Amino acid sequence: MKKTLLLLALFIGLISVNAQTKEELQAQKSEKQAEADAAQAEADALQAKIDALPGWKKGAFGTIGGSLSNFSNWYSQDKPNNASGNIGLTVNAFANLIQEKFFWRNALTTNLNWVKLDDKDNGTDADDGFSPTTDVFNVSSLYGRNIAKTIAVSGLMEYRTTLLDNFNDPGYLDLGIGATWTPIENLIVVVHPLNYNFVFADNDAVFDSSLGAKIVADYTRQIGAINFKTNFSTFQSYKSGDLSNFTWTNSFGYTLWKMIGVGFDFGLRSNKQEALNYALAQTPATATSFDDVDNDLQTYYTFGLSYKF
Repeated sequence: MKKTLLLLALFIGLISVNAQTKEELQAQKSEKQAEADAAQAEADALQAKIDALPGWKKGAFGTIGGSLSNFSNWYSQDKPNNASGNIGLTVNAFANLIQEKFFWRNALTTNLNWVKLDDKDNGTDADDGFSPTTDVFNVSSLYGRNIAKTIAVSGLMEYRTTLLDNFNDPGYLDLGIGATWTPIENLIVVVHPLNYNFVFADNDAVFDSSLGAKIVADYTRQIGAINFKTNFSTFQSYKSGDLSNFTWTNSFGYTLWKMIGVGFDFGLRSNKQEALNYALAQTPATATSFDDVDNDLQTYYTFGLSYKF
């Protein structure tokens, strides 16, 4: 009986020691975590001060998505012998010079996508390479002279076109002056009531340059492992609403390991001139004028691995 009581006492004692040790380790972990959080907060505060200093600020992040496949005698599908693939690339880059009295902000956004489907059993399927699908290129330069803490007189140059197909056909060049508002850090709002939209295209009967108003809103930020950028750009023609357009692009990147993570990009666009040009190129033509064209909303998205430059 005494031996049993002794063993029971030893067992209870071991449990008590183990429990105490676990609690002590958890307390130590909480203490170290609090120290790490405090150190990270100090580092973030120092980085904020560095970011607020005058001078050049540069950065870039992007998304790469892709897949390749090859099927032989895979009879459960409609095309049992085929090779297919999809490759996408998105790059968002900026170079900004911020001074006390003026700023110069430069940005580049591009989204390129290629796809292929080679049906090996189809003798008329001669195209076995990659064909471009998504094709977006946008570069802008904004210069401003501060007249108040959040208001500046500014001039903007923005050019957008496609790179892979029909380069500069169409191409859009906006040149304008007005004001830029920066209500909070990382948010830029451009309002230029005097802006000329130059349109370059082979089909002069559809595409037309005109005077109008330019509005741009851009928000680019990094929060820890997250990078994101949203940009809305619209031109409102004084000549005709048929010549107005807008583009809204969004990019998100989340770093999982070192510089590699996952990314998601999507964009929206409305452009009646492009819609009519496409309709006239169909056989037979699906529209003959701006009045009968279906100006459907243009969209795209890309999802894949991301790389923070």
